[in-house]
Amino acid sequence: MKRRILLIDDEEDIRELLQMSLEMSSSWEILTAESGQEGIEMACTYQPDAIILDVIMPDMDGPTTFEQLQKNPETQNIPVILLTAKAKADEQPRYTNLGVKAVLSKLINPLNFAEQLAEILEWRSGV
Repeated sequence: MKRRILLIDDEEDIRELLQMSLEMSSSWEILTAESGQEGIEMACTYQPDAIILDVIMPDMDGPTTFEQLQKNPETQNIPVILLTAKAKADEQPRYTNLGVKAVLSKLINPLNFAEQLAEILEWRSGV
């Protein structure tokens, strides 16, 4: 079965980079959303296997989006990985205490990003 990943980020260039990186190095289906609200709607509709969620977005930020996903029985069991441009050491516990699967810096290596996600998500079949 093909894995499905939902990328939620307000920055188009980041969405495109991550989508291209994952599509080139995995067989996963990659969906994208440009806002927290759109991401919540897509998560309900498409039931992705995992969500990659930007922390800082206008209107509804990543932690608020995550909390909304957790309140919905349709989406509460989908693992979420937060992406942040400002991965300050003192903020890491705040994000992990929310219950997200991991917190990653946006300064990812596109060549091994899919492998990194598969490891975090404990997907034995890998990429």
